[in-house]
Formats: sequence, structure tokens, C-alpha cells
Amino acid sequence: MKQSLQLKLGQQLTMTPQLQQAIRLLQLSTLDLQQEIQQALDSNPMLETSEDNVDNEEGDREPNSTDSLEELGLASSTSSETLSKSEDTQQSTEQTSNDTDSEWSNDIPSELPVDSNWDDVYPTNSAPSSAPTEDTDFDFESRNSASETLYDHLMWQLNLTPMSETDYFIALSIIDALDNGGMLTTPPEDIHKSFDPELEIELDEVEAVRHRIQLFDPVGIASLDLRECLLVQLKQLDADTPLLKEAQLIVDKYLALLGSHDYTQLIRRTKLKEPQLKEAIGLIQSMHPRPGEQIDSSETEYIVPDVFVRKTEGRWLVELNPEIAPKLRINNSYASMVKRADNSPDNTYLRDNLQEARWFLKSLQSRNETLMKVATRIVEHQRGFLDYGEEAMKPLVLHDIAEAVEMHESTISRVTTRKYMHTPRGIYELKYFFSSHVSTDTGGECSSTAIRAIIKKLVAAEDQRKPLSDNKITTLLADQGIKVARRTIAKYRESLSIPPSNERKRLV
Repeated sequence: MKQSLQLKLGQQLTMTPQLQQAIRLLQLSTLDLQQEIQQALDSNPMLETSEDNVDNEEGDREPNSTDSLEELGLASSTSSETLSKSEDTQQSTEQTSNDTDSEWSNDIPSELPVDSNWDDVYPTNSAPSSAPTEDTDFDFESRNSASETLYDHLMWQLNLTPMSETDYFIALSIIDALDNGGMLTTPPEDIHKSFDPELEIELDEVEAVRHRIQLFDPVGIASLDLRECLLVQLKQLDADTPLLKEAQLIVDKYLALLGSHDYTQLIRRTKLKEPQLKEAIGLIQSMHPRPGEQIDSSETEYIVPDVFVRKTEGRWLVELNPEIAPKLRINNSYASMVKRADNSPDNTYLRDNLQEARWFLKSLQSRNETLMKVATRIVEHQRGFLDYGEEAMKPLVLHDIAEAVEMHESTISRVTTRKYMHTPRGIYELKYFFSSHVSTDTGGECSSTAIRAIIKKLVAAEDQRKPLSDNKITTLLADQGIKVARRTIAKYRESLSIPPSNERKRLV
């Protein structure tokens, strides 16, 4: 084989570590960002929190975009002190490390691009939680307490219930066979067969223990089906409860008719008048079909808004949440120790950390500026929603905001994911304001979110004796100039958790 040399030209996109950091910070949620900042504070001695509101020399104050938005009727402001530095630090550092500043000043651009796709290059990992400090308000009850499950709740009652060792063993098997709703997933016959024959446990013993467990809190657990579950709950009511016997009769004999809302047949077979039937059905509906779900084992999730929107003097004001991140600055004492000509390990360590701290502050500033730009454009486009509600929502896609702020759609997607906006109408994820559209008779466009709001409003005002069908809703929307297919109406209705018209029928 003959060896040869060849010269090839090519282009390759390389992401610097600083750009990687900026993109990663941009797509972090508020809670993840707080963890990332805490980790940076713990690992970098050049960073420290600032308790005052004075400017710090290592970052520029974010520009106020109020003037540029005056024509739009909007005003925006940012909490620029998050990345500000003190003037005293500036004077001290200029005297001790002028050479150091000039060495790296040309390496840090004024604006940090974030249009590269981070996910295509590196996987995303959230920063680990930091340990609480003395200044941290550590809530031991909320952070260290485990939520109670249905199993824990039943075992607590079982341990307080006097019974024989055999019955206790049977009860354990029954509780283990319950689903999250408290229904028995294994027939008593199968539970009986699973026991060792030497124990000589009879099927009647299993049923007896199951009936005892059915009286545990919540009442009705360990039932085989909905009928048995409701009957157990009704049996625990006072005997003088009005129409109790009629309600038990409906559940025992005519539960299928009740499920299909065939009230005509129910009146005919139970021989009840309509007001009595309505009261009996109301009594049945007060029972819980899956009693185990009353023991909520889910943990509460708290949302911290990234942006606040409020109306002041007829204009919508957009502000960053100043509490989402601590105020950071460069530690003046350590920064003044950096010497340009010194290549000792200690000086190299300080110099590298100073550079990393500057890039981190710059990345935070870039994140805040990008978030403000996107949030401001969203508010500008969706002022109708802020003024009048969901029915005034306008169609909006990522491409529209990307063009307005002159960024890539992937950047807009990262900015709007897991970022929340606090408005007078509630807290919404930024992605909530994006929706597809359908055409109208006048040649305009109507947002899918607005159509869902109209459907919800029509269903809320319908006659419960004759609920609106999907075809009827399609006709009503067409009367308003909105052309939507029936299958689209069905899809929107299901997304709102609205049952079909036959299941919405009620006795009035």
C-alpha cells in the first residue's frame, strides 16, 4: 500500500464550554436554576451573593426595554440587580488587576448567542440539590415527611383492630391485593387457594375478614365491583335517611340503567316520581365509586413564576421575578489577588475561577434578557387574553415569536418550556399561549384555545335534559363564523374532560 498525504477543507460547528453553559441555563426551570446557582456558589470561591442593591463591576445592567415598547402599549422592566456589581468593587479591582481585566476582556462577547441546539450535542442533567445552610429556611415537615399511602392507612387500622393471628394473616393478603382505588383485584377464591392447606383456612373465613376490612376507613374498600362498593357505603348511613331504601334498590337492581342515564326506565321500574328519583340519585352520587382514591398519596408540586404581568395605567407591564435567583457578584477580595504574570498553582486556580465566574454571570444575564424578550412578545400578542379571557386568545406558533425576537425556534422552545408567567388570570406555562388555528368565514383565524373555551361555555349553559351533541356544537360554532369539523369538536371536548351528550344528561 502506497502512503500519501491529502489536504481537505471542511466546516465544523464547535460549541465552546461557555456557549454550552449559556444554552443549558436557558432551558433550566426555575427550581433547577436555583440548584445550579447554589452549586456554582459552592464550587467557585469567586462568586458570592449580594445582599445590597448596589452595582457590581463584573456585569452590566440589563437594558430597560420600556422605551422600545412604548409604541406597543407595553412596558417591561427587569431585575437587573441580580447580575449587578458594586461600584466600590470596580474601583478596587481596577487598581489591583488592570492587566488581568485587559487579558480576558476581549474574550467575553457583549451578547452571548444561544441559538445552538444543546440537546443535539450534550445530554441535559439537572444540578444536584445543595445541602441546607444556616441561612436556609429548611422545612423539615414538608421535605422529610413521607406521604401516607392507602396501604399505610389500612395497615395502621389493621394493627389497631383486635383479631386472631389467622385473621390477621388473611387481612394482610387482602390488603396486598387492593389497587389504588381500594378495589379488590384478586377474587376471594384465588386468595383462599394461595394459602397453605396445612393452615386449614376456609373460604368463609376469607369472606368474613374481607367484610371487616370493608368497614375500615374509607368505607367500601376491598369490594369486588362498583355495585358492592356503593351498597356497603349506603348501608353505613342512618336508617332514617330519606330514600335510602330506594337508592339501595337502584344500585342493587338497576345500576346499569343509572349508568346509561335512562331515567325513563328507572321511573317506570322503581315506580318513583321524578323528584324522588332525583333525590335518590343524588344520594347515590354522594358515595365514592373508588374510595381508596380519597387517601391522596401524591405530593404537592409548587410552581414559582419566572415572569410577572400586571396592568398599570392601561398598559401591561412585564417583569422578571426577582426571587427566582439570588443576587450574585464577583468576590472582590479574591479577584484582587489575581496576578497576571504569576503562574503558580494558586494564582492559576484563582484566575480560572474568575473566568468561570464571569462567564456564569454573563450566561445568567443572557438567560434573563432572552426570557424577557420572549415574554414581552407573548404579552404583546395575547393582550386580548389578558383583557377578556380564553375566548380572546389569538393563534400563535413558535415561528411567530422567533421572527419577532430574531432567534431560532429551538431557542424559543427552550425558553417557553417549564417557564411560568403570573398573570391576573392565573399562572400559566409560557407554552400555554401557543396554539394552532382554524379559519373563519371572514377570512380570519381563531385559536384552538379560544374554540375550547367556547365549547366549555356552551356546555355549561346547555339544557341538562337535552345536552348539546357534537353536531349541534359544530352548528353553533358555524353560526359564529367558525368552521370546525365534528371530529375536531369531539377531540377538543375530550381534551376538556367533557363526557359525551348521553352521559351529560341529568334530571333537573
